[in-house]
Amino acid sequence: MSISIEASRPSSSDAAVAPADAQRERAIYRKIAWRILPLLVFCYILNYLDRINIGIAQLQFKTDLGFSDAAYGLGAGLLFVGYVLFEIPSNLMLDRIGVRKTFLRIMVAWGVLSTMTMFVRTPMQFYIVRFLIGVAEAGFTPGIFLYLSYWFPARRRARMTSIFYLSIPIAAIVGTPLSGWIMHAFGGGFGLRGWQWLFMLEGLPSVLFGVIAYFALSDRPQQAAWLDASEQAFVLAQLKADDARKQKPRRIAHSALRAILGDPRVFCAGFTFACSFSLGNTLAFWAPVVIRNSGIAQVANVGVLAAIPALVGIIVMLAVGRHSDRTLERRWHAALALFAAAGALALLPHFRSDTVIALVLLAIASAGHYSCLAVFWSIPPTYLPRETAAAGIALVNVIGSLGGALSTAALGWMSKGSEGFGIGLVVLGAVIACGAAVLLVAFPARILRSGAA
Repeated sequence: MSISIEASRPSSSDAAVAPADAQRERAIYRKIAWRILPLLVFCYILNYLDRINIGIAQLQFKTDLGFSDAAYGLGAGLLFVGYVLFEIPSNLMLDRIGVRKTFLRIMVAWGVLSTMTMFVRTPMQFYIVRFLIGVAEAGFTPGIFLYLSYWFPARRRARMTSIFYLSIPIAAIVGTPLSGWIMHAFGGGFGLRGWQWLFMLEGLPSVLFGVIAYFALSDRPQQAAWLDASEQAFVLAQLKADDARKQKPRRIAHSALRAILGDPRVFCAGFTFACSFSLGNTLAFWAPVVIRNSGIAQVANVGVLAAIPALVGIIVMLAVGRHSDRTLERRWHAALALFAAAGALALLPHFRSDTVIALVLLAIASAGHYSCLAVFWSIPPTYLPRETAAAGIALVNVIGSLGGALSTAALGWMSKGSEGFGIGLVVLGAVIACGAAVLLVAFPARILRSGAA
């Protein structure tokens, strides 16, 4: 599959632009994309790996350290607590001190703490390290979306976001096999268990690339030495025009956070993102179960088949992001993706014994999840004024994370009993459909016209 990081083709807003000017515009944004996106994608892959490696590491360290399932579950969940508590402050700090210092702080801290997990010996030590990893990671994901809004105008942002989100399916496809190989290949070396090698070898690269990001990235276009003065001026003019077309609140409150807390649309966006987050968690935690229950017995075969929906999701996400940028339409692209995924989840229980149909439905759900994410995260920066964008994006991510965690627990609770799993998927599908409807109602087309003017 060939992936191009080329800026989107001229849209309706470019119609009056001379061909030479349009070609120059595409060249500028292609240059920016190639400069910042590959590094952001790789850094997010490292972030995702440092999150999910606890799942395979626990196959060894629970026995080695005598941890109960309850102790492991509590420690794993405490990362989320630290993440939510410090999400908004971290994003506000990014807007003030710049992305280079913020990403350096975040990546070095989480890399060191993830590596330190290899030294835990008691449940309390495990709890403290996991909580601190969550504190360290807070602000990284919404910070990236805020950072993209510093470089790309609204009409180009969906495709850039979709390219960035390649990091999630890529990490999901390679993460567990890589972690398993590390534990198997290095276990016993220098007296260290496989899970200790895992935390060290997957934690230290985050420290290294935090330093690389500090020197390789530029905070804003006007600070990018790799753009000439005319290119900087061009990008800044387009971003300024974007900001001028946004619907401003009547008065910015005494603080960005207070202004955001009084904006109901931010909470509606958070609910929609919570539905998409829930969809992603369901695919991550339950897709292997669905495939196994359809009649695939061997774990290796389940792993191979589980990669198919993610691969389909990559292809559809890139196509949807490109089409959304070309048409300058966001609401229906995101909402229809969620509606399709909701229907696929609701149908899964009826085809639990058919592997082929189950895979097709999982692929539809996966494509809906990734496609919604790619388009959805172009909406908050388009709607929110510059003064409140950092706090607003962070709050949307916090609400989504909370909703995703609660839905995962609820699905687990509903899965008790012979029919519980099917009922849980139907209920979750209905909730996700509600999230799509809320997006359409809360964000009428006139609200998001800043990128189309």
